[in-house]
Amino acid sequence: MKTGQLVPDMMMLRLIFNELSTRGWIKPEGPVMPYTLNFTTTESDMPTSDDPFAVTLPTSSSYSYSDNPTASFILDGFPRNVSQARQIDGFIPINWVVHISTPTEVILDRISNRWMHAPSGRVYNTTFNPPKVPGIDDITGEPLTRREDDDPEVWKARLSNFEKTSLPLLEHYERKGVLWTVKGNTSDEISPRLFMEFERRFGV
Repeated sequence: MKTGQLVPDMMMLRLIFNELSTRGWIKPEGPVMPYTLNFTTTESDMPTSDDPFAVTLPTSSSYSYSDNPTASFILDGFPRNVSQARQIDGFIPINWVVHISTPTEVILDRISNRWMHAPSGRVYNTTFNPPKVPGIDDITGEPLTRREDDDPEVWKARLSNFEKTSLPLLEHYERKGVLWTVKGNTSDEISPRLFMEFERRFGV
């Protein structure tokens, strides 16, 4: 797998399921459906007995859940589409989905004003977190650069593709009654609303 590529769906499912089952938060009961992580095959292919990537994930009727208050987790960036969401639904119920909605023009403005110090990974934004000297890293005095994928045109294409896959995904969770949308331009606007809603739903 090359650097920068998305992790394959089945590997993500394996990692999620392995983590939850290792913690004892979900427990398979009865027959399970086998999947494979062999990258040369499709997701519907059945693994062989000596397949080192073989993993079994329970069907929707074959698991139980821990009632431990600590049995909580957050998925960030996955699922990315409806197909992945349905696979997640197959072994664990999702009880809250947060949709953070920020205007496209705000996103593009931040990206066009973003600069970084590549060796350290320090990120600056000329709008709200500018370097002390324009174009220069505060710590080393070395020049700042722009990431290749921070080109506004690249991001316009990314956002267009994201909308095509995200809208059906949002509709999927809206039908399940777990979607909650928060709108805002900055984390200062969004975070307080998010924390308040989280406390309302799950606060003890």
